[in-house]
Amino acid sequence: MRDLLLIALYALLGACAVGLLGAAALRVLRRRSIAVSLAVVAAVAVSAMLAGTLTVAWAMFLSSHDLAVVTTVVAMAAAVSLATALLLGRQVVRRCRELVRAAGDFGEAGTFTAPTVPAPAELAALSRELALTSERLAASRERERALETSRRELVAWISHDLRTPLAGLRAMSEALEDGIVADPARYHRRMRAEVERLNSMVTDLFELSRIHAGALNLTPTRLSLYDLVGDALAGADALARQHGVHLAGDEVAPIPVEVDGKEMTRVLSNLLVNAIRHTPADGTVAIAAERRAGAVVVSVTDACGGIPEEDLPRVFDTGWRGTPARTPPSGAGLGLAIVRGIVEAHAGHADVRNVPGGCRFELTLPAPV
Repeated sequence: MRDLLLIALYALLGACAVGLLGAAALRVLRRRSIAVSLAVVAAVAVSAMLAGTLTVAWAMFLSSHDLAVVTTVVAMAAAVSLATALLLGRQVVRRCRELVRAAGDFGEAGTFTAPTVPAPAELAALSRELALTSERLAASRERERALETSRRELVAWISHDLRTPLAGLRAMSEALEDGIVADPARYHRRMRAEVERLNSMVTDLFELSRIHAGALNLTPTRLSLYDLVGDALAGADALARQHGVHLAGDEVAPIPVEVDGKEMTRVLSNLLVNAIRHTPADGTVAIAAERRAGAVVVSVTDACGGIPEEDLPRVFDTGWRGTPARTPPSGAGLGLAIVRGIVEAHAGHADVRNVPGGCRFELTLPAPV
């Protein structure tokens, strides 16, 4: 037992000496190819075994014949180990270079194409992650392009919508100033209407900027959805009468919701005004509410005749308006963008879909606990 312990001790000392040299070599060669590092590891493994054997042979005074046999066996093992390490290192280096080439193409073309050759698990995982990153970047670029398009359209439409009332106000003020107006009261009423329209546009822009900046401070309180809808219907009644549109809100139950009353009233008012303006005379705009799968769903259905399917994904985009809506007094195309922003600030989402004879806007809000 004592001899066995001594053999283990001598073998450990010899292997440790070689291991320290190998660690130093790996540190010096840490910036070189991984194939070199694998060759060093293989050489260290075989050299450690040889050093331990030689140390034991020197301590135990083995015969020269036995020492030659052991050395020959270790040398053969060293040759095979080094060849295997170099082969493995060459394969890993090849996979790494292909991955580097694909990553370089990713930086230039913006899309990542994973190498088709088999690769170690770690490199395959890296390749998959780069592919996912490429997809996320592509989606981000698409969103950025959509936002840039929306911003350009918003600037163009806002410029047009501001220029028109401002030109009218200037013409009316000059006519009043020159005293060539037969009915000044009519001009005053028209100027007041244009000022109110401009004020509404500026208010919408300010609200939208707060939403995009994340500065929309909500004060959620538990309210009855029946009361919120009732207030919105009362506010839209005059506009509905003016357009000859019927308002229906009989399918609204007194469902409790936890929302900011002021902001949610603005949301419902925007949806009702939008629906009324696009519903022909004698048409009906209906608002309903129901519980659905742990959520509260509020819907506004109009009789606009439907929205082209290709336009549905853009309905809530900032500044976007369908072709029929690009005439006064449609506004600047901000109302539905404000609707989506406020609803998403309440951890909900807004959707739109076509129904027979019109379209339906749905607001999904989390049900209060």
